[in-house]
This record gives sequence, C-alpha cells and structure tokens, in this order.
Amino acid sequence: MTLAVRPQPPSDPSNPSVPDRAGTLGGVTGTGSAGSGTRGTALRSEERRRSPQRRRRVRRDALLFGALIAPNLIAIIVFSYYPALYNIGLSFADWDFVAPTPEFVGLENYRDLLTDPGFLQILLNTLIFTGVSVVGSIIGGLLLGSLLATKVPLTGFAQTMAFAPHMLPGAAVGILWLFMFDPNYGLSRWAFSLFGAASPDWTTTSDWSLWAITIAYTWQRLGFVTVICYTAILDLPKDLYEAAALDGAHGVKLFRHLTLPLLSPITFFLSITGVISAAQAFDIISIMTGGGPGISSSTLSWMVYEEAFKNFDIGTASAAATVLLVILLIITYVQVRYGEKKVNYDS
Repeated sequence: MTLAVRPQPPSDPSNPSVPDRAGTLGGVTGTGSAGSGTRGTALRSEERRRSPQRRRRVRRDALLFGALIAPNLIAIIVFSYYPALYNIGLSFADWDFVAPTPEFVGLENYRDLLTDPGFLQILLNTLIFTGVSVVGSIIGGLLLGSLLATKVPLTGFAQTMAFAPHMLPGAAVGILWLFMFDPNYGLSRWAFSLFGAASPDWTTTSDWSLWAITIAYTWQRLGFVTVICYTAILDLPKDLYEAAALDGAHGVKLFRHLTLPLLSPITFFLSITGVISAAQAFDIISIMTGGGPGISSSTLSWMVYEEAFKNFDIGTASAAATVLLVILLIITYVQVRYGEKKVNYDS
C-alpha cells in the first residue's frame, strides 16, 4: 500500500495570505522563550536578593563598617560634641568648682556678659586680633610663596626658614618676641633708633599690647601659610602662564588676574582654618601680656581661662565660650556661602 503525501504550498514572502509556518512557529517560540527568559532572570535576581546568604553578607558588611568607624566616631562624640553640649548646659548655671552641683540661673550669665563694658572690649579685641592676623598671614604668605616659586637663590634654605616659625611652640614664640619688643635692649629699640625714635613699651602699655600679640601670632602662622601657598603655586598649570605671557601679561598683572583666581580654593581654606585657630589663641597671650594691661590684650579665649581657673566662675566662662562658638559658626557660615560664589575650583 502506498501512502500519498500531500505537498505543502511554498511560502511566498510577497503574499501575506500564505503563512510561513516555520517562521510563525519560530517567531512564537522565540518570543515566548525571550519573555520567559527575562521573567526568569528577574525572578532569579529577586531570589538572590532575598537569599539568606546575601542577607548575611549585607549584615556582615554593615557590622564591619560599624566596627571600623566606631573608634573615630566615639572619639568625636566623647571629646568634641559632648564637651560642647555640656559647656552650653553650664552656661545656664552658676558653679564655682566647689558646690556639689551647678545651680540653674537661666540667662543670667548672658545678661551679665552683654551688659558688661569689659566684655564688649574683649569681643572687639578678639575681632581685631583674628582679622589682622588672618589677613596679614595670607597676604604675606602669598607674597613669600610667589617669591619662593621664582627659584630665588638658596630656595631650600628659604623654605626651611619660612616654615620654622610654625614648628616653634607658642610659648617659645612668645618668649622670642618678648626679647624683640623689649624697649631697652631688644630688636625693637634698634629698629626705632634708625629713625631717631624711641621704642614703645609694646607689652606693658594698653596702646600697644594688642598689636604686640597680633604681630607675634601673625609671624608664627606666616610660615605655614607660605609653605601652603608655595606648593599650590608649583601645582598651577604652566600652559595658562605661557598663554598669558604671550598675551603680554607679566608681573603684578599676571599675579592679580591669574595667580590669585587659581589660588582661591587655597586662600579659602586658609581663611577658615586661620579664623578658627586665631580665635582660640592662648599660649602667646599667656606668655607675652597675660591679657593686660587690664583687658587691653584679652580675647575671648583668654577670658574663658581667667573666669574659669582664676575667678572660678564656671557659668560666666561657659557663657563666654558659647558666645565664641556662635561667632565662629556665623563667620564660618558666611565664609562658606561666600566661597560657593567666589571660589573657583576649575583648573
């Protein structure tokens, strides 16, 4: 017996009425396989995310991260944030280190500070000391750093000598400048004698004592600022200077319109750190003037020390420290907002 096989009509691409069974079946199968594969991949990814092994790995990484940052985090909380918050709490109390517990007095310490004419003078001294020392050290550091970057003779020795004041302790700097400011046999006497004038009593008169500690502190910080500016100038792109030289920019014009804008991030950093450091200056004041004569060279940081450890008035000392903290926060906030608009971070 012979079986007859019915021939299938050939597929005609030009005739859409004739189906291509192989293509249709293949297309359906392929589409179904692709959809199933996508859904399967998503399900497998979801299963991996929910798998016990992955959860254990995430917990292990979180514990490792916590263990690594715990020492620094604990140190910051214990030695920075807790003392600051505790000091703010003491500013609302009256305590003399002898009473068992501080006595809450509300805003009395702040009222006494704001109505005391001496406190306003101390606040003005702090602003003058901080402003002059920060601006003076930055200007001097920029000039000296630019000079060192020109490869003057004995550049290495000059760098060492410029950075040396920063390495000296504040007490040593204070003693050094006490000798230099001595009106009888110090360097100040010799310098004023060149002009036929007598040296002022820098540390024993109220007219000069604040300027004496300001000069000494500015000199100490000048070395640090000089080295920072010097290294920053060396890292500036040389092609910009070559292009500016071709355009005829030289000397002061080049420094003003090219070097200063490129160094704006460095000067911004130095201004913030300088304000915070100068507002907390203590050792130079202690060695040179002791805040005197009277309160002519006293700053808020020195007032905190005197009120706490000489007058044993912890509430007033804490209130003064809180005022200093608020002033620093305000100044830093203004600097940051100004820096966002003026500082150029593009090289």
